[in-house]
Amino acid sequence: MKVVIAGGGTGGHIFPAVAIGHALQRLQPGTELLFVGANGKMEMEKVPQEGFRIVGLDIAGFNRSNLLKNITLPFKLWKSRQQANAVIRDFQPDAVVGVGGFASFPMLYAAQSKGIPTLIQEQNSFAGKSNKILGKKAAAICVAYDGMDRFFPKDKIIVTGNPVRARIAHAHITRDEGVAAFNLDPARKTVLVVGGSLGAKTINEAIAAGLKTITNWGLQVIWQTGKLFTEEARKAAALYGRQVVVQEFIKNMEYAYAAADMVVSRAGALASAELCIAGKPVIFVPYPFAAEDHQTSNALALVEHNAAMMVKDNDADTDLVKKLDTLVHDEQMQELMAANIVKHGIKDADERIAKKVIAISRK
Repeated sequence: MKVVIAGGGTGGHIFPAVAIGHALQRLQPGTELLFVGANGKMEMEKVPQEGFRIVGLDIAGFNRSNLLKNITLPFKLWKSRQQANAVIRDFQPDAVVGVGGFASFPMLYAAQSKGIPTLIQEQNSFAGKSNKILGKKAAAICVAYDGMDRFFPKDKIIVTGNPVRARIAHAHITRDEGVAAFNLDPARKTVLVVGGSLGAKTINEAIAAGLKTITNWGLQVIWQTGKLFTEEARKAAALYGRQVVVQEFIKNMEYAYAAADMVVSRAGALASAELCIAGKPVIFVPYPFAAEDHQTSNALALVEHNAAMMVKDNDADTDLVKKLDTLVHDEQMQELMAANIVKHGIKDADERIAKKVIAISRK
C-alpha cells in the first residue's frame, strides 16, 4: 500500500501526521509512505527526523498582516497544484491523507480530481474553509469533536480523536520522575506553561510579569517559551534559581506533563488532545488569529464540561495570573477539572485513523 500524508506548518499538524504514519506501518507492514509539506516550514526538518521521506510544495497561505506579500500567491497556488499533480503521477498513491496546513489542500485536491480516495483528519472543533471544500469529495473525515456534521456530510464522519505521539499517549512516567527530569523540587507544586511549538507572546509576557507572584505562592514553573522569547524569559527567571526552568522547546514533553500539577497552554488541537490524555487541570489562552478562531472553539468544548478554564488572549496580561491564583488555591477545583478532562482523552486515535485509511485505499 502506498499512502501520501500531506500537511504541516506547526507541531499541531506535524506530530499527528507522524503518528498516523507510524500507525500505518504497524498495522500494515510494508506500507510505503510519502509526506508532503510546504517548503520552508518546520515539517521539512521534523518529518525526516522521524525517519520518513518528505517532499515540499511551493505554497503559502494568505498573509493578513502584510497584503503586499500576497502578490505572488496566485502563482504559488498554481505552481503547488502542478507539483501536487507530479507527486500523484510519480508516487501513484492508493490513498491521500490531509492533516491540515498549507500543503494539505493542493495535495488532496489533486488526488480527488484523479479519483484517488482521500481522508481528512480535521483536528479542530471548527472546520476551516479548505477542509469544508475538500470534505464534499473525501472518502472519510476523521474528527475529534461532536457536532462536526455542521461542516461535513454526516455519513462520512468518524469520531477518532486527535493522534498523539505514542510516547505521550502511552507514557507511564511518575510525577517524581517528571520532576527529576527538570531538576525541580518534588515538594513544590509545578505549573507547566506552553505556548505551542512556536511560543506565545501574550502568555510569555503575562508569566514574565507575574513570576514573582507565582513563585511567592510556592509554585515552581516549567516554561516553554519558543525561540523569540527565550532570552527575555531566562533573564526574568534568573532571580528564582531552580524554581523556574526555561526551555525554548521541550523535547521530552511526556516528562513535563508528568511533572505538572496544572498547565497554562494555547488551545491548539494537539495540545488539547495531549492534555486530555495527561489529565491535568488547564487554563487555556486561545490564539485569537487562528483560522476561524478555532482555538477558542477547542477550548470552549472543554470549558463547557468543567474540564478546563479559559482566558481570552487580549485579557492575558491582566487576568491570566489572577485565574491561576484561583486554580492554585482551590484543590477541589483542580481535582474536578482533572477528572473531567481525562474523560475526553483518546489514546488510540492514530490507529483508528490508520484503519480507516486502509479501509478506503484503492485495492
